[in-house]
Amino acid sequence: MRRDADRTVLVAGGAGFIGSHLCEAMLVEGAHVICLDNLLTGRLQNIRHLRSEPRFDFVQADVIDRLPRLPRVDAVLNLACAASPPRYQADPVHTLMTSVVGTRNLLDLAQQHRARFLLASTSEVYGDPLVHPQTEAYLGNVNPTGPRACYDEGKRAAETLCFDYQRLGRADVRVARIFNTYGPRMSPDDGRVVSNVVNQALSGTPITLYGDGRQTRSFCYVDDLVGGLLRLLSHPGRLTAPVNLGNPTEITVATLVDMVVRMSRSASPVVRQPLPVDDPRRRCPDITQARQLLGWEPSVPLEQGLRRTITWFAAEQGIRPHLVQVSPPARPRAARQRAAAGD
Repeated sequence: MRRDADRTVLVAGGAGFIGSHLCEAMLVEGAHVICLDNLLTGRLQNIRHLRSEPRFDFVQADVIDRLPRLPRVDAVLNLACAASPPRYQADPVHTLMTSVVGTRNLLDLAQQHRARFLLASTSEVYGDPLVHPQTEAYLGNVNPTGPRACYDEGKRAAETLCFDYQRLGRADVRVARIFNTYGPRMSPDDGRVVSNVVNQALSGTPITLYGDGRQTRSFCYVDDLVGGLLRLLSHPGRLTAPVNLGNPTEITVATLVDMVVRMSRSASPVVRQPLPVDDPRRRCPDITQARQLLGWEPSVPLEQGLRRTITWFAAEQGIRPHLVQVSPPARPRAARQRAAAGD
């Protein structure tokens, strides 16, 4: 893969939350970026600041369909899929086909152009995990017929396609299993916990807390994640397994809610709702492979990332928040034990 200013990359799903940040980062690296998106969940406002850049092109198309004629590309980055439960459950058949048919179409393009291929997979392939933290070797605990299966199983099938193409000598692939990511440009109504809580806190509406709030997540700021994706894409060796990219610091959802409420000085009450079907109770990545292979780990503390995220959402709502400092959340006992053991 060329690393000079003549390099051209295709970012499918490039108008989405993570995709738009990735397009921006690739432009900074000097690449010519082709952003392909059907705009079902991606937003033109995410890439509006890039469209005047002469090395940036936008193509509106769906990866499920026959791809439009494109110039030669050196890398294909597949981020094309709705990633939040309300969005991917709204049209589950399209979600599944995006991961299966869309990934096949993009792999064929990579094969045709002899381009490196990167798949943005997900921690959802682990389902509601029974092993903590989750390593890449863990095979998961996924419900193949539940309401989340269109996304979970779609991404599992996409990973299968990637490594089958590689074993057949048809593509040079990289697969990133992305854990909970947050930051500016999240859609306000995408249904994920950070965007939900921040928007509800800023607007003064009741904050929805699902279950008892003791379920855990590991939140990675988007700039950290994009740095990991770029390192994975440029890794020179042949990779035969996925790589987890996420923040290994595990906190409860209730702790996140408390941080956002205190930081934003919100008066919003917290309203409890039943936990959604198949919603994972714990989610935390083992990033040993990312550290060893890529020399990567996240560096943005949660409070700092939340501050940037709250500020961005406030600007979207036309308000100026008065943010305050909060103490960093204490890690759960299991996380402290892992740290003491040298993990």
